[in-house]
Amino acid sequence: MSAMNAKASSEGEEEALGMKTETQGESRCSGEVKRGQVILVAYLIATMEIAFLFMQMGVMPYLAKSLGLDSVGFGYLQTTFGVLQLVGGPIFGRLADQFGTRAALILSCASGSAFFLLMSISTSIPLLFLSRLPAVFMHGLPGAQKVITDLTAPSQRADALGKLGLCFGIGIIIGSALGGVLSTKFGIFFPTYVGLVGNLINVVIAMVWIPVQVKPKSDHHVTENSNVFSIREILRLMKFPGVMEVFIVKVFAGLPIGLFLIMFSIISMDFFGLEAVESGYLMSYFGVLQMIIQGLVVGKLTKHCTDRTLLRLSIFVFAGVGLGMALMRTVWHYCIIAVPLVFAFGMLGTITDSILTKAVPASDTGTMLGICASVQPLTRTVGPTIGGILYKQFGVSSFGYLQLIVNIALFVYLLKSKIPLREMKSQ
Repeated sequence: MSAMNAKASSEGEEEALGMKTETQGESRCSGEVKRGQVILVAYLIATMEIAFLFMQMGVMPYLAKSLGLDSVGFGYLQTTFGVLQLVGGPIFGRLADQFGTRAALILSCASGSAFFLLMSISTSIPLLFLSRLPAVFMHGLPGAQKVITDLTAPSQRADALGKLGLCFGIGIIIGSALGGVLSTKFGIFFPTYVGLVGNLINVVIAMVWIPVQVKPKSDHHVTENSNVFSIREILRLMKFPGVMEVFIVKVFAGLPIGLFLIMFSIISMDFFGLEAVESGYLMSYFGVLQMIIQGLVVGKLTKHCTDRTLLRLSIFVFAGVGLGMALMRTVWHYCIIAVPLVFAFGMLGTITDSILTKAVPASDTGTMLGICASVQPLTRTVGPTIGGILYKQFGVSSFGYLQLIVNIALFVYLLKSKIPLREMKSQ
């Protein structure tokens, strides 16, 4: 009798254990689906934010001109935007780490709404400069990167972050086309109304679909006592092994090309002899390249190669791009060079962001992404001055030669140095 009871008890325990395992499996599966949905929402928000940004970039020169702002004043306007983004990047990252990614994304989208609202009522030059102010917290792309970083394993991070490049390409194409069409058909201010409403929609999407706490609880360390504006906390991350070295590579590898792109509106007219419509087509071509390369090429490479290999590859390709630009004479040459250029830019951005977020504690990934997001605003801030001097004194080829020299030096440095990286391929 006791043997029968023991057997029944044993069978009951096995059944209970099986049900528990099945429940855990279903829960894990449900968690994976939920995680995938949140990442898709992050991609959607990033695409919309980039589209709105490029939409206003297309309209802004005409709006500034209609208000009587000359080319020098327009340069100051662009620099103001760059400085605000430069200052705001690390602060936005700290906010994401301390108050959660959803709160940070809502702040970014709400700031975008304020940005377009002020732009829509900019009937004078002072108001136009005032409309740049909310840009300090407009960081939709780093916000989406933060969501992805929190929800992906380190081995899958580069692939997931690389897909944001696809969103970037789609955003460029939609935003560039939409800005021109809407302003032509409905007036110069109509795109600002679209941007205002679109950012409010993004606020609602973030509130509904992004969880309050994206980061797993085990990875979340509360840092209420830390000051969001603490420079010491931001600089602390640079002391982690490999962080400073990789960040320096990230800043300098694409700087000469960044200077060239800052000056491209002038170069396209003076050097290539393009009209405004043709420049728009060229921008769309860049968007298509971005979509194809980031969506199809970068992701596959991250699955088969280590971070160190891909970092060296991007620098090597960048050096080749520099040589091509030094010899470039026509817009058709530039269209050919654009293929490795977009690849190197996309690969460098994706792989350095992946390396740097793996190198710091999970509780500091937002701050690290914020620091990474400040690289482009830094280029936009110093670009007009340095780029203008290079173009005026030495011509277009100077950008190519500078790119070649800088990246050869960086490539040699990466071959000889022993930068500690967490090497892992995607599974």
